[in-house]
Amino acid sequence: MHPFRAAVEKRDVESFPLLLAEDVEFLSPVAFKPYVGRDLVTAILRGVMRVFDGLHYVNEIHAPGGRDVHLVFKAKVNGREVHGCDFLHLDENGLIDRFCVMVRPLSAANALADAMTAQFDDIKREAGVA
Repeated sequence: MHPFRAAVEKRDVESFPLLLAEDVEFLSPVAFKPYVGRDLVTAILRGVMRVFDGLHYVNEIHAPGGRDVHLVFKAKVNGREVHGCDFLHLDENGLIDRFCVMVRPLSAANALADAMTAQFDDIKREAGVA
């Protein structure tokens, strides 16, 4: 089991920064521009933990070479069932340096976008971003 999956399943948000590279890039399913940096991505992931109900992983796939991990999940956002996948790329030290999230269906992606937009003032404050 990948350590990020273990942290999520334990709801251990304090472990998130220990698993992320300093210059980690987060590719959101609902935002065009990537978010960059450990502090900001940690705050985003904490926000996700606040908006997802019943988040659990249903499959874990390790690509050949050991630097790509795909974590398939299910959750609910405002009553909408979300199916998705976290695509993690690991740097040479085993830290997550790219984190891409895909979700479906569109109604769930829209619910996620609305829920995360409502979180973004708190996320920026947690990350120390003006």
